[in-house]
Amino acid sequence: MKKLFATAAVALAALSFGPATSSFAEGMKADIVDTAVEAGAFNTLVAAVQAAGLVDVLKSDGPFTVFAPTDDAFAALPEGTVESLLAEEGLGTLTAILTYHVVPGKVMSADLAGQALEAATASGMMLSIDATGDAVIVGGATVIAADIETSNGVIHVVDAVILPPAN
Repeated sequence: MKKLFATAAVALAALSFGPATSSFAEGMKADIVDTAVEAGAFNTLVAAVQAAGLVDVLKSDGPFTVFAPTDDAFAALPEGTVESLLAEEGLGTLTAILTYHVVPGKVMSADLAGQALEAATASGMMLSIDATGDAVIVGGATVIAADIETSNGVIHVVDAVILPPAN
């Protein structure tokens, strides 16, 4: 587990969260949305959150835990998937997928260490989390950077888009 978080720290640095802004310099943290925007590695996620009308929710007090897929994770979906989800007729499915990546409350990696469990997501569905091995697996995706604290929760970066189970 310590190996995972050391690797996560390196991955986090590689994501290039950019230089501190004046508000960061004063010790203030940005919210989940602003942190994702500033990172530059979550452009597709941010566009999806905007299309689904979830920006205000993820900027609210929270706290929230977000398992955030990178742009590369979205690019790995079958061709045309992202475009169809962002289209008007795909917004319901998009919202279900995005809310499946959000767990109400602030769950830090230390809270998960050594456990295999299910967490209730903002979509109302359960999400499997396995932190018993060298890697933390969340709904089939691997956490590649953990514990990015924001003013209203925490972001854990994942290497895949986590799809909710089919009903």
